[in-house]
Amino acid sequence: MPGLVVAVTGPTGEIGLPFIRALEARAEVAEIRGMARSPFDPAAHGWAKTTYVQGDILDRAAVDALVAGADVVVHLAFIIFGDPEASRRVNLEGSRNVFDATVAAGATRLIYTSSVAAYGFHEDTPLPLTEDVPAAGSDDLYYSAHKAELEQTLHGIVDSTGVETYVFRPCIVCGPESPALLMNVPYVGTSSLVPEPLRSLIGRLPGTGPVLADPGVPLQLVHADDVASALVTGVLGEGPPGTYNLAADGEFTMTDLAHALGWRSVPIPSMAIDLTAELVKRLPAMPAKTAWIHAARIPVTMDTARAREQLGWTPGYDVQTALTVTVDGARRRGLVDDLGRRRT
Repeated sequence: MPGLVVAVTGPTGEIGLPFIRALEARAEVAEIRGMARSPFDPAAHGWAKTTYVQGDILDRAAVDALVAGADVVVHLAFIIFGDPEASRRVNLEGSRNVFDATVAAGATRLIYTSSVAAYGFHEDTPLPLTEDVPAAGSDDLYYSAHKAELEQTLHGIVDSTGVETYVFRPCIVCGPESPALLMNVPYVGTSSLVPEPLRSLIGRLPGTGPVLADPGVPLQLVHADDVASALVTGVLGEGPPGTYNLAADGEFTMTDLAHALGWRSVPIPSMAIDLTAELVKRLPAMPAKTAWIHAARIPVTMDTARAREQLGWTPGYDVQTALTVTVDGARRRGLVDDLGRRRT
């Protein structure tokens, strides 16, 4: 029986790189095709099964060429931070191109990476979140709104086609090659972008060195390698199609992150968080990253029993280990110095 042909959008991102490495190691996979907008050389990573073309998911012809003859299509391409309107085009119109092209090509399976953000950040949401909770999104965070809308679009396109569809909702993705948590964390990464008087609430305290404000909200992490292993189960059809939450064992707070970085932390009252979030929401032309301040005040912890029981997925990293290797990796890459200070 010939091996699988797998087409992947966004193979060069923080999830894409470990995912392609995992696919390369599987004997069931014969060919991997990747497409993204930036130049990339698979040979530089020692990949023997992977070919790559530079292209845009907004270009339907390019997507059709990528997925033609593929057994499985994996859609990873997505914009998290960027201009809201440009992001909407890529995230919604581009993704629709991928879903439509997958059905037209007659692929057996479609794998899509959604996000915990698809649930939205709502104070009345039951915790922990299970996959049965509707993906309502949050209008105040366009990434969340896009993820929720796109899940509806996906099901509208594929549910009557027979294409086996796997939707994965990871929490914050981290790892040695995945520093987004450190580069974009609310109250630190965004502080230099926020005008006074908000900076005193969400930035570093003057004259004290790096200080991370802790709103006390529990957060989840998942290592990129563990996300990759879940995606591979979908590619191989090793569990029933469906929607799956992905998170490591345990939770962390901003104080835990501060300690891992060698920083100090200070508690911030919920009232100050609410005020900051409301002001950020109302200010015109605020950078996209600051929208996460509005989301960080509400816990969105997920239950992952379905992935563990139905896919046999077991994360290799708990939260504290994932946090440690993420910070260590950022230091090795020169993203933070020995004192823990973030480099710009």
